[in-house]
Amino acid sequence: MTGAAEARVLELTGVDTFYGRAQILSDVSLEVRRSEVVALLGRNGAGKSTTIKSIIGLVRPAKGEIAFEGKPIQGLEPFQISRLGLGYVPEDRRVFTGLTVAENLEVGRQPRRENAPEWTPDKLFALFPNLAEMSDRLGGLMSGGEQQMLTIARTLMGNPTTMLLDEPSEGLAPVIVEQVAKTILDLKAHGLSILLSEQNLHLSTLVSDRAYIIEKGRIRYEGSMAELAENEEIRAAYLMV
Repeated sequence: MTGAAEARVLELTGVDTFYGRAQILSDVSLEVRRSEVVALLGRNGAGKSTTIKSIIGLVRPAKGEIAFEGKPIQGLEPFQISRLGLGYVPEDRRVFTGLTVAENLEVGRQPRRENAPEWTPDKLFALFPNLAEMSDRLGGLMSGGEQQMLTIARTLMGNPTTMLLDEPSEGLAPVIVEQVAKTILDLKAHGLSILLSEQNLHLSTLVSDRAYIIEKGRIRYEGSMAELAENEEIRAAYLMV
């Protein structure tokens, strides 16, 4: 890739993150370029979600730099980072169970951004036909797969340029995982950049351009997704359970 396609939209450099006295991330560096999908892979407890939470401001790194669109964001509050155009889809979905689908979408609404696709409920219902059929359904009465789609749609209502997806396939049936893969590819086609935290190698292979592997809080591998798919030794060392 050349030109704008190679521009770094998100960059972590030497990030250390602690929970209390326990160090979770050690010298983590990675980057996401414009309009690409990057997978952050690793076993359960490897540090994937902590990396995502460090980026969005839910935990504060003790050391290192995090830049979004060329501007430092470490130290900002999550709502401030979101307003810059960085969307976050949490692992536990966090839909508002007492609100309808349509009301959940309104919660995520932010103003239009010049450098991002503009999303409306109608456009999102076209992207997620199942949600269109249940716009008046309460979030608490939806299946796990439906809630995952709603969480992604709610984040898109913020018109982000880049999205952080934390374990989107967690607990979902294989057929729903395929729908998540299609959604990620659709979003990439709309120009979004995506950092995907995942244990599911199949999903990551379907959608990702590049991959990082994290193990015990350190980046152990960086390369193209195609290269990783061919490297059985690396997969066995860091991804197999």
